[in-house]
Amino acid sequence: MRAQTQRLKAKPAGFTLIELMIAVAIVGILATIAAVSYQRQVMQSHRTDARTALLDLAGREEKLFSTTNLYSAIPSVLGYGTATTAVSFPVGSSNGTNYYNVLITTPDPAQPANPNSYTITATPIAGSPQAADTTCTSLTVNQLGQQTATPAANAATCWSN
Repeated sequence: MRAQTQRLKAKPAGFTLIELMIAVAIVGILATIAAVSYQRQVMQSHRTDARTALLDLAGREEKLFSTTNLYSAIPSVLGYGTATTAVSFPVGSSNGTNYYNVLITTPDPAQPANPNSYTITATPIAGSPQAADTTCTSLTVNQLGQQTATPAANAATCWSN
């Protein structure tokens, strides 16, 4: 008889409220870390889109220079869009969302003595999620192939990730 009463007094199986709350807190912390990491990776992928556009435009500028001995600030001359004047134009993802404005400047303002120069700059569009990217607020390439970024201390990070 004594064995039966001891079995009845055994602790019931299951979770206590404290154990459940600890598990929920751990899941919440892990979800927060995952969301921040995901956002950082998305920003880096958009930055890669901007770098690709800049390098593509630089290649198109060099191709134009090889045939005309001139660079152009007009995107349509380089095969981008229908713009017939030097304007900035958006660059984004394949789904049509734009994250950067790209501006072609010729001659390069940093090299006023060289009329055969250009600079191509990508800056995040205000209001886009990419505007929160404080690591690389702009990316620039010129006719010498020099790749710079703002802030300047992050140029290697911005052009290599």
